[in-house]
Amino acid sequence: MAHPLDRPIWNALTSARQASLAVGAGGALRLAPGYGVFVASVDQSPESLAAVAALEQPEGLLATVEAERTPVPPGLTVLKEAVLTQMVLVDLAPAKARDIAVEPLTEADAPAMLALATLTEPGPFFDKTHRLGDFFGVKQDGRLLAMAGERLKPDGFTEVSGVCAHPDARGRGYAGALMRAVIERILARGETAFLHSYADNAGAIALYHSLGFAIRAQMQMRMLTQGDQAKGDLAKPAEGA
Repeated sequence: MAHPLDRPIWNALTSARQASLAVGAGGALRLAPGYGVFVASVDQSPESLAAVAALEQPEGLLATVEAERTPVPPGLTVLKEAVLTQMVLVDLAPAKARDIAVEPLTEADAPAMLALATLTEPGPFFDKTHRLGDFFGVKQDGRLLAMAGERLKPDGFTEVSGVCAHPDARGRGYAGALMRAVIERILARGETAFLHSYADNAGAIALYHSLGFAIRAQMQMRMLTQGDQAKGDLAKPAEGA
């Protein structure tokens, strides 16, 4: 039997919590524009693949994450491919004693969140991405220095994502502290935390191991576009994210 996280995008877009954010038809769904560029199809039939290609791409691209490599939908080209390491929380490690003031972020913080994500490129982040779940941040004199939050939500699981820190604020332990705040909220709801990292990002993977995550699978990420250039990028996670 397939694991729900083998197809995290499809299972999130058809879940009780995020189906309302899915748009599409003909067996293909994507996150609503402004929330993200993730897309998946019910299967890999020619009809479903054609439905993927027919989806609107206001951001200039679509992104897939699957356990297996899948056919390229007709009319789309591969902008980028990469292997992601998918990790699942096994047991949250005890917190380290650190004086870090973590606070919930609100809609009022949205411009600062988008600016920080644009600067640090933790992954696809758009003007409504912060509405996918709870986000926490660290501020100094009102300036947002680091953040972390939630993204995909297949039933019973929540993805930790959007982990980033301003270049001036790295190496202070913010990523771990913020991820812990997000994870504790996930655990309080009785869900399992998971995440993705580029497979070659050894620093990030080491951090995730230290928090209590274990590798579950290697996933195939692909960015697809209809044109020669895209308006966004699944950039590498920020250092220490």
